[in-house]
Amino acid sequence: MSGQLVTFEGIDGAGKSTHVAWYAQRLRDRGVEVVLTREPGGTPLAERLRDLLLGEPMSLGTETLLMFAARNEHLEGLIRPALARGAWVVCDRFTDSTYAYQGGGRGVPFERIEGLEDWVHGGLQPRRTYLFDLPAELAAQRRAAARDADRFEAEDLAFFGRVRDAYLARQARDPARILAIDARRGIDSIRASLELDIASIWNQ
Repeated sequence: MSGQLVTFEGIDGAGKSTHVAWYAQRLRDRGVEVVLTREPGGTPLAERLRDLLLGEPMSLGTETLLMFAARNEHLEGLIRPALARGAWVVCDRFTDSTYAYQGGGRGVPFERIEGLEDWVHGGLQPRRTYLFDLPAELAAQRRAAARDADRFEAEDLAFFGRVRDAYLARQARDPARILAIDARRGIDSIRASLELDIASIWNQ
């Protein structure tokens, strides 16, 4: 098959990262070359930008521009070359996160994000996006039990409620690409759904 970009999305604590490596392995079991990566990050420079974004206070404009600077580096240095040679790229977060966090959560006008997306993406979109959906209150409980909070995870419930709403609005506008997954379900149940969707993509 030709190269495909698959992304995993959701508010912090929704559990998407629990499934990313498993999903990549299921593709490898089918004989596919898989590049497993994340955003922000994925290349040495983009990982340095990730450290700044997660740890350093900055203006909202700087935050949004750095997100796309890291994404541009990621696309040019890793994602596009992998797709060109026929690999599947499985990415933990992508541009839907910017619409949700910087747009929905922080209030950056969506048209500004769209302009940056057009410039950086050049028309590239994921073949499939898995949106792990979870109420903000439950996600907060999971985060508190799992790890110390970074600059985004330390935001309040109202922020994560807006982020969730933005994600769900994007899914409603593009249901053919974005598959919503109820993240309250058990791991085995979620993986059964992902396995079915892998087969669906594979057979198209």
